[in-house]
This record gives sequence, C-alpha cells and structure tokens, in this order.
Amino acid sequence: MTVSYGDLTVEWKGYATVRLEAAGRVVYLDPGRYGVLTGEWTADSEDAAGAHPPGENYRPEDGDVVCLTHVHHYDPDGIDRVAGEDATVVAFEGIDVHDSSRDLARLAELPYDVVEVGMEDEGVVADVPLWTVPAYNDPDGPHTHPDGTPYHPKGFGCGYLLSAGGTRVFWPGDTDVLEGHEHLDVDVLLPPIGGSFTMDREEAAGLAAALDPSLVVPVHYNTFDALETDSRAFAADVASRGVPVVLDE
Repeated sequence: MTVSYGDLTVEWKGYATVRLEAAGRVVYLDPGRYGVLTGEWTADSEDAAGAHPPGENYRPEDGDVVCLTHVHHYDPDGIDRVAGEDATVVAFEGIDVHDSSRDLARLAELPYDVVEVGMEDEGVVADVPLWTVPAYNDPDGPHTHPDGTPYHPKGFGCGYLLSAGGTRVFWPGDTDVLEGHEHLDVDVLLPPIGGSFTMDREEAAGLAAALDPSLVVPVHYNTFDALETDSRAFAADVASRGVPVVLDE
C-alpha cells in the first residue's frame, strides 16, 4: 500500500523501513532487518500478520538518500537493496559496529558516499534538506534494561526531519517523546508505536496531538513480539484528537 500526501508518497516496508518519494527524489529511512526486505519475515502472531507489511524480496536500488538513525537499524544488505548507484548514505555519527552482536561492515566500507551527522545537525543531501534531532530513552522512564540503563541512551542515535518536495516529514527514530519534539514544524509524522524500546501507541498519539501534523503514518510495530500493539486503537485515538491518520499495513 502507498500513502499519498500531495506529491509525496510514503511506503512502510516493515520494521523501521520507510520509502519516501517526492520531486523526483527517493529517500529511505532505516532499511532492512528481520527479513522485511528479503522475503523472510514472518509474523509472531495472527494479529501481527494482518497488521504489518508482508516480507518481500525487495531490491529496487532506486534510493537517492538513505538515512540511518542508529546501529540497531543499520543493515548493510538492506542499504544495498534500496540504494541507487549514486546514493548518499546519511548515518548517525555514533554508529559503532562493535555495539552490535551482528557481523557488520563499518560505514567506511560501504560502496556509497557516506555523510555522518550528529544529534542536531542540518544540511542538504541530493537536494533533500534535512535536520537531525536527538533520539533516546529517558533513564528515569520505562524503556530501560533491568539494570536501569536505557535501551537507547542519549548519544546512541538520532531522528530525522526532512523536506521531501517541500513536505516536512519527521521520523523520530527509536526514542521516547522528548522535550522539544512538540515545537517542530511537521507535515507528515512517522511515529514508532510498538513500545518496549520506544514511545508506545498512547505516547505517540499524544505527540501527534501536540505536533498537529497534516498526516500521521505509524511505523515500527508488530515486527516481533516485543513490538506488538493495537494499531487500530492508535488510529482511533489520533483521529479522535482531530489529526488525520492512515495505516499503511
């Protein structure tokens, strides 16, 4: 399913993978992992199977820009599947392959131009203006390990606000709702709603109400057990607050 907003098209491909196209440019956010682009993804439950994009063997190689928020979403194979020959990879500077148990190529080994960004940077990549915002879990909040350390400590990743053909799209990344989010100028919001490691559907609905975007498309849910949530309840909650929402699932 493709969601349209003006000249912008949005496709949630599963997990955190999103394809954006506008003004002749294609941008991917956090492509790959868990078989969502290889056709190997399978649902952990019947409910999740009907509320998550099916896994598919996906290799369009059409991306002009590929944005990476943090090492949990870093998948070199996913990048290879979506990136065009002249693509630029925009990656959070704190991605350290040693923070993962997976055997990952270093960013410098990718066969693409790589631009590393911090938590609060801005720039234009392939004619796409973009800004980064902090993404982390509050150490005093619920999204922590049993020892109390956050799943995503401050400095571990970022979110992206980008202008796709003049439409401002916000992918917060793996994060809690943070102070300052409500002040962003956002047309299309792509909130994670799976909870466990990020804001849950209630918190994401509150963020949608605070931002008052023109459209909300939730992502990052139902990929595996810990991310299972009631997306229809989220949609009803957001719609009841007067914010347009659509489920791309």
